[in-house]
Amino acid sequence: MCPPAHFGVLYEINPWMHREVRVDPDRAAEQWMHLVSSLRDAGATVELLEPVEGLPDLVFTANAGVVNGRQFVPARFRHRERQGEVAHDVAWFRQREYEIAELPEGVSHEGAGDTLPFGGVLLGGYRSRSDVRAQSALSRITGAPVHVVELVDERLYHVDLTFCPLDDRRAIIAPDGWDRYGRRVVERLVPEPLVLERDEALAFCANSVVVGDVVLMPAVPPRVGRRLRGWGFEPVEVGVDEFRKAGGACRCLTLALDVNLSPGHV
Repeated sequence: MCPPAHFGVLYEINPWMHREVRVDPDRAAEQWMHLVSSLRDAGATVELLEPVEGLPDLVFTANAGVVNGRQFVPARFRHRERQGEVAHDVAWFRQREYEIAELPEGVSHEGAGDTLPFGGVLLGGYRSRSDVRAQSALSRITGAPVHVVELVDERLYHVDLTFCPLDDRRAIIAPDGWDRYGRRVVERLVPEPLVLERDEALAFCANSVVVGDVVLMPAVPPRVGRRLRGWGFEPVEVGVDEFRKAGGACRCLTLALDVNLSPGHV
């Protein structure tokens, strides 16, 4: 995670971002610290990336890249405004002796924001922020099969706004964010889905962080909470509305380091 010392809506690269909307820095810091403490209370260990002036979205560490054991595949940002983040992300992982595996030149990919593991495979999203070719390249690099969905709602511009793995059988999903083929892909992939309604999806319910049986969520609608509790999960609402002004929520603010996609990277 990266503290929000320099966070703000300084440009517009998704439908949620409006430069005239001001971020309250004190409230953003308070919300970020609440998420950190909630993660620790759930049993997670939090490591920190130093914030950098002029890189307001560095706080959204999910987009830094994809972790596979001791391998790190850095993002290739499409938007110039975020490209400066990559050097800082790579330096953090290199200092910790990760193997850095680069995606090919000429493709765009926004890390764990657009590629998530589920049941031994990857679910990758593409359209406005990541290329479909990047997903196949990522599969070759990590050795993990990839299933691809096209993201068709510009408001749900990353796959992590539409999909939250809970365990090897269950996931929170937002089918309104995918094309018809993508819906069939996920239907075959996920035996027990919790299907979000449109308003729940646009409240970023899928952009949640799972630690054991605790699900940290930006919002817990009653219907969603009942279903999660019925499965034995504990949904915990963690307000991050300052970060939603930039189009991000709980999962966007984190990058999982305990991901192992293939036996060669442990």
